[in-house]
Amino acid sequence: MSALFDQLLRVRHLEADFLSPKYEECYDPDFLPDLPEAVARIVQAVSRGEKVLIYGDYDVDGVTASTALFDALSLTGLKDIQVMLPNRFTDGYGMSEKIVERAHETGVKLVITVDCGSRNHDIIAELKAAGIDTIVTDHHECGETLPAAVAVVNAKRGDATEVVARQLPEAKNIVQTVQDLRGLAGVGVVFKLAQGLVKAGVLPAGQEKWLLDLVLIGTICDNMVLMGENRRLCYFGMKVLAKTRRPGLKELMRVAGTKQIDSETIGFQIGPRLNAAGRMETAEHALRLLMAKQKVLAVKLARALEDLNSARKRQQLGAIEEIHHRGVGNQPVIVECGQWHEGVLGIIAGRLLEEYHRPAFVLAEVDGCLKGSGRSFGEFNLADALAVCDQYILGGGGHAEACGLRVSSDGLTGFREAVNSYYQSLNLVDQERYFEVQEDLVVEEFEEFSLELMESLRLLEPYGHGNMEPVFLLPEVKVVDVAKMGSDGQHLRLTVWDRNGRSLKLMCFSAPENYLRLRGGEIVNVWINLVENEFRGIRSVEGRILRLVVA
Repeated sequence: MSALFDQLLRVRHLEADFLSPKYEECYDPDFLPDLPEAVARIVQAVSRGEKVLIYGDYDVDGVTASTALFDALSLTGLKDIQVMLPNRFTDGYGMSEKIVERAHETGVKLVITVDCGSRNHDIIAELKAAGIDTIVTDHHECGETLPAAVAVVNAKRGDATEVVARQLPEAKNIVQTVQDLRGLAGVGVVFKLAQGLVKAGVLPAGQEKWLLDLVLIGTICDNMVLMGENRRLCYFGMKVLAKTRRPGLKELMRVAGTKQIDSETIGFQIGPRLNAAGRMETAEHALRLLMAKQKVLAVKLARALEDLNSARKRQQLGAIEEIHHRGVGNQPVIVECGQWHEGVLGIIAGRLLEEYHRPAFVLAEVDGCLKGSGRSFGEFNLADALAVCDQYILGGGGHAEACGLRVSSDGLTGFREAVNSYYQSLNLVDQERYFEVQEDLVVEEFEEFSLELMESLRLLEPYGHGNMEPVFLLPEVKVVDVAKMGSDGQHLRLTVWDRNGRSLKLMCFSAPENYLRLRGGEIVNVWINLVENEFRGIRSVEGRILRLVVA
């Protein structure tokens, strides 16, 4: 390993077990509340040959979790397994009456939720009254009471610490274990259930590992912290994805032009294409792709998702251009409304937040009212904002950084004024600091950026929340060459020198206007990620610009 990599490990306080996790160190699945009860009920279903219905969610976590549970249950010998996903536009998040109707029509005796269900008391009570059992597997916050399910497998239950404490004697281990389990994605909870089925002897030992490609994708795309248990699962998930047995994933990566398996591939190629199904039409397209067994069908479905993702990009780009053209004004909270596709409103709000460094709400007219999404950062909590602006909205909910809401067609102005008034009343200070890039290391000599370092950095993959890609600060380097690239000259390529005259090429895609005004000769401070480039068989290290300031 390079000296610079050793220094990076010290700065991040990472030990050898982070670089080379052991699968055997995964937590006992019984540490999750009600997991033994869930396993026992599934074992009963297997012995009786019951019909089982999996109910998921329409995002990547929900679709991967639904597929993973279907595969796991199939390995137990269950023959009649159905999967049902809600429609983003007509059902919204969580369980709906449709699941009760479906269970009645098909003779289902057991419903298992993934990535939802912890707050669906009424629907679960209806199922119970009809003689249908429910197992909830979820990772969202629970209410004050739990639904009347056979099992509620959720580490965010109030008694989660007690469950772990009964099995771990050391207080330090208890705290860390509960924190790790609470950080699981919905698909991660499903994987622990699969491990429980292995422990019970109804799922062949070792076969559960083939689910880890789905765990990896769902965990990264749901922005979960990649430390502890998630680190272990995603580390091995990278290995499984590289040799995945799923024709659908193989074809999706082929269509996307995937060259290597890394977190960028998952976050920017696989994830958006799977998500495009639920955003533009129905998540059933993504589910069918992941569950496809034949290459011919996988090819067809992968192409369909590629088309949906292209449509999503067009809708998103068109909306952003329209907003740019008319301007967002100077109020601290952006509130925009237009004739845009409902499925991309959250993405548009996120892009506005990134570009203008202000909280953003984006709405469109849907079924006689304005429906939309909000995105925030720093100390402006969207859940609190919705509560304060309650009189101006028809409904909504969410958490600090993301929310959904509905506003009456004539209530837009009132809501805009109210949410901006609330923001100003908070007297928030220096919110820009939340966007500042923080370097891991300062590097003054480019010779330290070696191919050996690039090989070492791969040991940190996958990157994500809690384990971000390393950032290096290049202090006071000289710009010696500037080139604009792209159809509109929107991308920037720089060559910079260190103090010894050694050069390094840097790229910035969709560069800010002030970066594009660079002319050469300037002394700049630059924060970068490292990327490996290969041209005509020659490998080299380059930088991707995250932030640039003229010294």
